[in-house]
Amino acid sequence: MTQFGNVKEGLRFRIVLKPGVAIGPGKADLLQAIDETASLTAAAARFGMSYKRGWTLVKEMNGAFAEPLVETEKGGAGGGGSATLTRLGKRILRRYREMERDATAAIEAGIADMRRHLAKP
Repeated sequence: MTQFGNVKEGLRFRIVLKPGVAIGPGKADLLQAIDETASLTAAAARFGMSYKRGWTLVKEMNGAFAEPLVETEKGGAGGGGSATLTRLGKRILRRYREMERDATAAIEAGIADMRRHLAKP
């Protein structure tokens, strides 16, 4: 999969788990960034997203599952809190990425065939 600006080329899918509850590339990428940075602020900034938008997505995910996917801890007087994925958060992210890889592998030949028929620049 390659990337053009902010749009990735190839398969991007969103899984609707029940009405009003879905996980797609944006939420998965946010979870991964939280796991890598241990900071909601840094994770949101990675995608040009406001802290408020990142926090809203985390609250949505935490409220949708039986247990939170992300735990946050407030910082001291100077701020600087932390965010970490819970065991369930890591499991959900790992499962989403596995499904993403499996689906991409299943349709790669079809994507390659379609690309061969694109207009030349």
